[in-house]
Amino acid sequence: MTKAFIRPASSADLDSLYEMAKLAGTGFTNLPADRGALAAKLAELDAAFARAEDGLHNDRYMLMLEDPEHGRVAGTSQIMARVGEIHPFYSYRRGTLTQHSAELGRSFRAEMLTLTTDLEGSSEVGGLFLHPRYRAGGLGLLLARSRYLFIRQHRARFADRLIAELRGVIDETGAAPFWDGLAGRFFGMGFREADEFNAIRGHQFIADLMPKHPIYTAMLPDSARAVIGLPHPTGRPAMRMLESEGFTAQGYLDIFDGGPTMCAQTDQVRSVRDAVEATIVGIDGGKGRKALLSTGRLESFRCGFAQVKDAEGGIVVDEVASEMLGLSVGDRVLHVAH
Repeated sequence: MTKAFIRPASSADLDSLYEMAKLAGTGFTNLPADRGALAAKLAELDAAFARAEDGLHNDRYMLMLEDPEHGRVAGTSQIMARVGEIHPFYSYRRGTLTQHSAELGRSFRAEMLTLTTDLEGSSEVGGLFLHPRYRAGGLGLLLARSRYLFIRQHRARFADRLIAELRGVIDETGAAPFWDGLAGRFFGMGFREADEFNAIRGHQFIADLMPKHPIYTAMLPDSARAVIGLPHPTGRPAMRMLESEGFTAQGYLDIFDGGPTMCAQTDQVRSVRDAVEATIVGIDGGKGRKALLSTGRLESFRCGFAQVKDAEGGIVVDEVASEMLGLSVGDRVLHVAH
Protein backbone atom coordinates (compact mmCIF):
# COMPACT_ATOMS: atom_id res chain seq x y z
CA MET A 1 0.00 0.00 0.00
CA THR A 2 1.35 3.43 -0.93
CA LYS A 3 2.21 5.49 2.12
CA ALA A 4 -0.16 8.45 1.99
CA PHE A 5 -2.24 10.55 4.36
CA ILE A 6 -5.08 13.05 4.33
CA ARG A 7 -4.68 16.71 5.25
CA PRO A 8 -6.69 19.90 4.70
CA ALA A 9 -6.22 21.85 1.47
CA SER A 10 -4.94 25.41 1.43
CA SER A 11 -4.28 28.17 -1.09
CA ALA A 12 -0.79 26.72 -1.58
CA ASP A 13 -2.38 23.73 -3.36
CA LEU A 14 -3.67 25.75 -6.34
CA ASP A 15 -1.22 24.35 -8.91
CA SER A 16 -1.75 20.73 -7.84
CA LEU A 17 -5.52 21.20 -7.75
CA TYR A 18 -5.57 22.72 -11.22
CA GLU A 19 -3.65 19.77 -12.66
CA MET A 20 -6.14 17.33 -11.08
CA ALA A 21 -9.09 19.41 -12.33
CA LYS A 22 -7.84 19.06 -15.91
CA LEU A 23 -7.77 15.28 -15.46
CA ALA A 24 -11.26 15.15 -13.88
CA GLY A 25 -13.04 16.32 -17.03
CA THR A 26 -16.64 17.28 -17.78
CA GLY A 27 -19.34 16.82 -15.15
CA PHE A 28 -17.07 17.39 -12.16
CA THR A 29 -18.49 20.74 -11.02
CA ASN A 30 -16.74 20.72 -7.63
CA LEU A 31 -13.37 20.72 -9.37
CA PRO A 32 -13.55 23.10 -12.37
CA ALA A 33 -10.50 23.37 -14.61
CA ASP A 34 -10.39 27.14 -14.10
CA ARG A 35 -7.61 28.68 -12.01
CA GLY A 36 -9.69 31.69 -10.98
CA ALA A 37 -12.60 29.54 -9.79
CA LEU A 38 -10.25 27.18 -7.93
CA ALA A 39 -8.44 30.08 -6.28
CA ALA A 40 -11.79 31.43 -5.07
CA LYS A 41 -12.73 28.01 -3.66
CA LEU A 42 -9.39 27.75 -1.86
CA ALA A 43 -9.90 31.20 -0.34
CA GLU A 44 -13.25 29.97 1.02
CA LEU A 45 -11.47 26.95 2.47
CA ASP A 46 -8.88 29.06 4.23
CA ALA A 47 -11.66 31.08 5.85
CA ALA A 48 -13.59 27.95 6.92
CA PHE A 49 -10.54 26.27 8.47
CA ALA A 50 -9.56 29.52 10.20
CA ARG A 51 -12.98 30.07 11.83
CA ALA A 52 -12.56 29.08 15.46
CA GLU A 53 -16.18 29.01 16.63
CA ASP A 54 -18.29 25.94 15.87
CA GLY A 55 -21.73 26.14 14.28
CA LEU A 56 -23.48 25.44 11.00
CA HIS A 57 -22.41 27.90 8.30
CA ASN A 58 -22.07 28.03 4.53
CA ASP A 59 -18.58 26.52 4.74
CA ARG A 60 -16.65 24.34 2.31
CA TYR A 61 -13.89 22.00 3.44
CA MET A 62 -11.45 20.26 1.11
CA LEU A 63 -9.17 17.39 2.06
CA MET A 64 -6.11 16.35 0.07
CA LEU A 65 -4.43 12.96 -0.30
CA GLU A 66 -0.70 13.54 -0.03
CA ASP A 67 2.03 11.13 -1.09
CA PRO A 68 4.95 12.20 1.12
CA GLU A 69 7.45 9.81 -0.51
CA HIS A 70 7.12 11.53 -3.90
CA GLY A 71 6.11 14.97 -2.68
CA ARG A 72 2.87 15.19 -4.61
CA VAL A 73 -0.85 15.60 -4.09
CA ALA A 74 -2.72 12.55 -5.38
CA GLY A 75 -6.39 13.19 -4.68
CA THR A 76 -9.03 15.46 -3.27
CA SER A 77 -12.44 15.31 -1.62
CA GLN A 78 -14.81 17.94 -0.28
CA ILE A 79 -17.52 18.59 2.30
CA MET A 80 -20.09 21.38 1.99
CA ALA A 81 -21.40 22.16 5.47
CA ARG A 82 -24.81 23.47 4.37
CA VAL A 83 -26.14 23.54 0.81
CA GLY A 84 -28.78 25.98 -0.42
CA GLU A 85 -28.06 28.74 2.07
CA ILE A 86 -27.19 31.39 -0.53
CA HIS A 87 -28.72 29.98 -3.72
CA PRO A 88 -31.51 27.37 -4.02
CA PHE A 89 -30.29 23.77 -4.11
CA TYR A 90 -32.38 22.15 -6.82
CA SER A 91 -32.97 18.44 -7.40
CA TYR A 92 -35.49 16.44 -9.35
CA ARG A 93 -37.60 14.16 -7.20
CA ARG A 94 -38.74 11.00 -8.95
CA GLY A 95 -42.34 10.04 -8.24
CA THR A 96 -45.50 8.61 -9.75
CA LEU A 97 -49.04 9.82 -10.37
CA THR A 98 -51.80 7.22 -10.64
CA GLN A 99 -55.09 8.22 -12.25
CA HIS A 100 -58.21 6.13 -12.83
CA SER A 101 -60.82 6.44 -15.57
CA ALA A 102 -64.19 4.89 -14.64
CA GLU A 103 -65.39 5.19 -18.26
CA LEU A 104 -62.44 3.22 -19.61
CA GLY A 105 -62.16 0.99 -16.56
CA ARG A 106 -58.40 1.53 -16.50
CA SER A 107 -55.79 3.06 -14.22
CA PHE A 108 -52.82 4.97 -15.61
CA ARG A 109 -49.55 5.23 -13.68
CA ALA A 110 -47.22 7.95 -14.89
CA GLU A 111 -43.66 8.59 -13.67
CA MET A 112 -42.91 12.25 -13.04
CA LEU A 113 -39.91 14.41 -12.22
CA THR A 114 -40.66 17.33 -9.90
CA LEU A 115 -38.24 20.19 -9.32
CA THR A 116 -37.65 20.50 -5.58
CA THR A 117 -35.47 22.11 -2.93
CA ASP A 118 -36.15 19.33 -0.39
CA LEU A 119 -32.45 18.82 0.29
CA GLU A 120 -31.64 22.41 1.22
CA GLY A 121 -29.85 22.68 4.56
CA SER A 122 -28.14 19.30 4.20
CA SER A 123 -24.40 18.80 4.39
CA GLU A 124 -22.89 17.34 1.23
CA VAL A 125 -19.87 15.15 0.58
CA GLY A 126 -18.50 15.32 -2.93
CA GLY A 127 -15.62 16.39 -5.11
CA LEU A 128 -13.81 13.06 -4.72
CA PHE A 129 -11.11 12.65 -7.33
CA LEU A 130 -8.14 10.29 -7.23
CA HIS A 131 -5.22 10.59 -9.63
CA PRO A 132 -5.22 7.60 -12.03
CA ARG A 133 -1.78 6.48 -10.81
CA TYR A 134 -3.15 6.02 -7.28
CA ARG A 135 -6.33 4.08 -7.96
CA ALA A 136 -5.17 1.02 -6.09
CA GLY A 137 -4.29 0.01 -2.56
CA GLY A 138 -7.46 1.33 -0.96
CA LEU A 139 -6.55 5.01 -1.30
CA GLY A 140 -9.96 5.87 -2.73
CA LEU A 141 -11.53 4.42 0.40
CA LEU A 142 -9.17 6.45 2.59
CA LEU A 143 -10.01 9.63 0.69
CA ALA A 144 -13.75 9.01 0.93
CA ARG A 145 -13.98 7.87 4.55
CA SER A 146 -11.64 10.54 5.91
CA ARG A 147 -14.51 12.99 5.32
CA TYR A 148 -16.68 11.15 7.83
CA LEU A 149 -13.98 11.22 10.49
CA PHE A 150 -13.58 14.94 9.83
CA ILE A 151 -17.35 15.36 10.28
CA ARG A 152 -17.30 13.33 13.49
CA GLN A 153 -14.39 15.40 14.81
CA HIS A 154 -16.26 18.66 14.00
CA ARG A 155 -19.85 17.45 14.39
CA ALA A 156 -21.33 20.83 15.38
CA ARG A 157 -20.31 22.24 11.99
CA PHE A 158 -22.48 19.84 9.98
CA ALA A 159 -26.18 19.16 9.47
CA ASP A 160 -28.16 16.13 10.58
CA ARG A 161 -28.63 14.94 6.98
CA LEU A 162 -25.75 14.11 4.64
CA ILE A 163 -26.08 13.86 0.85
CA ALA A 164 -23.81 12.87 -2.02
CA GLU A 165 -24.49 13.65 -5.69
CA LEU A 166 -23.10 11.07 -8.08
CA ARG A 167 -22.18 12.09 -11.61
CA GLY A 168 -24.69 10.80 -14.14
CA VAL A 169 -24.11 9.19 -17.53
CA ILE A 170 -21.99 11.29 -19.88
CA ASP A 171 -20.90 9.91 -23.26
CA GLU A 172 -17.44 9.93 -24.81
CA THR A 173 -18.08 13.30 -26.49
CA GLY A 174 -18.92 14.99 -23.19
CA ALA A 175 -22.68 15.11 -23.87
CA ALA A 176 -25.27 14.05 -21.27
CA PRO A 177 -28.37 12.28 -22.64
CA PHE A 178 -30.48 13.47 -19.69
CA TRP A 179 -29.51 17.10 -20.24
CA ASP A 180 -30.07 16.88 -23.98
CA GLY A 181 -33.51 15.34 -23.48
CA LEU A 182 -34.74 17.75 -20.82
CA ALA A 183 -33.03 20.85 -19.43
CA GLY A 184 -30.96 21.55 -22.55
CA ARG A 185 -34.16 22.29 -24.45
CA PHE A 186 -34.86 25.23 -22.14
CA PHE A 187 -31.37 26.67 -21.78
CA GLY A 188 -30.15 26.84 -25.36
CA MET A 189 -26.72 25.44 -24.49
CA GLY A 190 -25.02 22.07 -24.50
CA PHE A 191 -24.21 20.12 -21.34
CA ARG A 192 -20.51 20.94 -21.38
CA GLU A 193 -21.16 24.68 -21.60
CA ALA A 194 -23.85 24.60 -18.88
CA ASP A 195 -21.66 22.44 -16.64
CA GLU A 196 -18.69 24.81 -16.94
CA PHE A 197 -20.94 27.81 -16.33
CA ASN A 198 -22.35 26.17 -13.20
CA ALA A 199 -18.92 25.23 -11.88
CA ILE A 200 -17.49 28.73 -12.27
CA ARG A 201 -20.46 31.09 -11.77
CA GLY A 202 -22.96 29.08 -9.77
CA HIS A 203 -26.43 27.87 -10.69
CA GLN A 204 -28.69 30.90 -10.20
CA PHE A 205 -29.43 30.65 -13.93
CA ILE A 206 -31.24 27.39 -13.16
CA ALA A 207 -33.67 29.23 -10.90
CA ASP A 208 -34.22 31.80 -13.64
CA LEU A 209 -34.83 29.43 -16.55
CA MET A 210 -35.72 25.93 -15.36
CA PRO A 211 -39.39 24.99 -15.88
CA LYS A 212 -41.11 24.67 -12.51
CA HIS A 213 -43.91 22.29 -13.52
CA PRO A 214 -43.56 18.48 -13.22
CA ILE A 215 -42.11 16.58 -16.16
CA TYR A 216 -43.70 13.33 -17.37
CA THR A 217 -40.83 10.99 -18.18
CA ALA A 218 -42.91 9.40 -20.97
CA MET A 219 -42.44 12.64 -22.87
CA LEU A 220 -38.65 12.36 -22.75
CA PRO A 221 -36.64 10.63 -25.48
CA ASP A 222 -35.60 7.03 -24.85
CA SER A 223 -31.95 8.10 -24.48
CA ALA A 224 -32.82 10.38 -21.54
CA ARG A 225 -35.19 7.92 -19.83
CA ALA A 226 -32.59 5.15 -20.02
CA VAL A 227 -30.09 7.03 -17.82
CA ILE A 228 -32.40 8.45 -15.13
CA GLY A 229 -30.93 7.69 -11.71
CA LEU A 230 -27.85 5.90 -13.06
CA PRO A 231 -24.31 6.85 -12.00
CA HIS A 232 -21.55 7.27 -14.54
CA PRO A 233 -19.81 3.90 -15.01
CA THR A 234 -16.70 5.26 -13.28
CA GLY A 235 -18.88 6.29 -10.32
CA ARG A 236 -20.24 2.84 -9.51
CA PRO A 237 -17.47 2.03 -7.00
CA ALA A 238 -18.20 5.35 -5.28
CA MET A 239 -21.88 4.41 -5.12
CA ARG A 240 -21.02 1.07 -3.52
CA MET A 241 -18.82 2.83 -0.95
CA LEU A 242 -21.67 5.20 -0.10
CA GLU A 243 -24.08 2.29 0.26
CA SER A 244 -21.64 0.51 2.58
CA GLU A 245 -21.68 3.64 4.78
CA GLY A 246 -25.47 3.59 4.94
CA PHE A 247 -26.42 6.00 2.15
CA THR A 248 -29.48 5.16 0.06
CA ALA A 249 -30.98 6.47 -3.17
CA GLN A 250 -34.26 8.14 -2.24
CA GLY A 251 -35.49 9.25 -5.64
CA TYR A 252 -33.54 12.52 -5.93
CA LEU A 253 -31.67 13.28 -9.15
CA ASP A 254 -29.13 15.82 -10.33
CA ILE A 255 -30.91 18.25 -12.64
CA PHE A 256 -27.99 18.40 -15.07
CA ASP A 257 -27.14 14.79 -15.81
CA GLY A 258 -29.84 12.77 -14.00
CA GLY A 259 -27.36 11.04 -11.68
CA PRO A 260 -28.62 9.82 -8.27
CA THR A 261 -28.34 11.81 -5.06
CA MET A 262 -27.65 9.50 -2.12
CA CYS A 263 -28.89 10.43 1.38
CA ALA A 264 -28.17 9.40 4.98
CA GLN A 265 -28.69 10.60 8.53
CA THR A 266 -25.29 11.97 9.52
CA ASP A 267 -25.08 10.18 12.86
CA GLN A 268 -26.03 6.87 11.22
CA VAL A 269 -23.23 6.96 8.63
CA ARG A 270 -21.10 3.96 9.56
CA SER A 271 -17.75 5.75 9.86
CA VAL A 272 -19.33 8.55 11.92
CA ARG A 273 -21.32 6.21 14.17
CA ASP A 274 -18.61 3.62 14.76
CA ALA A 275 -15.59 5.89 15.23
CA VAL A 276 -14.07 5.57 18.70
CA GLU A 277 -12.05 8.21 20.54
CA ALA A 278 -9.01 6.91 22.36
CA THR A 279 -5.69 7.93 23.88
CA ILE A 280 -2.44 6.62 22.41
CA VAL A 281 -0.62 4.80 25.21
CA GLY A 282 2.08 3.19 23.10
CA ILE A 283 3.78 3.13 19.69
CA ASP A 284 5.47 -0.02 18.37
CA GLY A 285 6.31 -1.98 15.26
CA GLY A 286 3.94 -4.83 15.94
CA LYS A 287 0.89 -5.88 13.96
CA GLY A 288 -2.62 -4.88 14.94
CA ARG A 289 -6.06 -4.62 13.39
CA LYS A 290 -6.34 -2.38 10.35
CA ALA A 291 -8.05 0.95 10.98
CA LEU A 292 -8.53 4.47 9.73
CA LEU A 293 -7.15 6.88 12.28
CA SER A 294 -7.49 10.66 12.50
CA THR A 295 -5.97 13.31 14.70
CA GLY A 296 -6.15 17.08 15.11
CA ARG A 297 -8.79 19.70 14.35
CA LEU A 298 -9.38 21.99 11.38
CA GLU A 299 -6.09 22.85 9.64
CA SER A 300 -4.25 20.37 11.89
CA PHE A 301 -6.49 17.45 10.87
CA ARG A 302 -4.68 14.37 9.58
CA CYS A 303 -6.03 10.94 8.64
CA GLY A 304 -4.42 7.74 7.44
CA PHE A 305 -4.34 3.97 7.65
CA ALA A 306 -2.95 2.51 10.87
CA GLN A 307 -2.59 -0.71 12.78
CA VAL A 308 -4.19 -0.46 16.19
CA LYS A 309 -4.12 -2.66 19.31
CA ASP A 310 -6.15 -2.24 22.47
CA ALA A 311 -4.16 -1.65 25.64
CA GLU A 312 -4.85 -0.58 29.19
CA GLY A 313 -6.03 3.02 29.12
CA GLY A 314 -6.10 3.36 25.34
CA ILE A 315 -4.53 1.99 22.15
CA VAL A 316 -1.13 1.18 20.69
CA VAL A 317 -0.45 2.46 17.16
CA ASP A 318 2.13 1.21 14.66
CA GLU A 319 5.31 3.19 14.06
CA VAL A 320 4.68 3.89 10.36
CA ALA A 321 1.32 5.55 10.98
CA SER A 322 2.69 7.38 14.00
CA GLU A 323 5.51 8.92 11.98
CA MET A 324 3.28 9.74 8.99
CA LEU A 325 0.59 11.43 11.10
CA GLY A 326 2.90 13.02 13.64
CA LEU A 327 1.49 11.06 16.61
CA SER A 328 2.87 10.86 20.13
CA VAL A 329 1.96 8.97 23.29
CA GLY A 330 -0.81 10.86 25.05
CA ASP A 331 -2.49 12.14 21.85
CA ARG A 332 -6.25 11.76 21.54
CA VAL A 333 -7.33 10.21 18.22
CA LEU A 334 -10.39 8.83 16.44
CA HIS A 335 -10.23 5.38 14.89
CA VAL A 336 -12.63 3.16 13.03
CA ALA A 337 -12.27 -0.32 11.54
CA HIS A 338 -10.82 -0.47 8.04
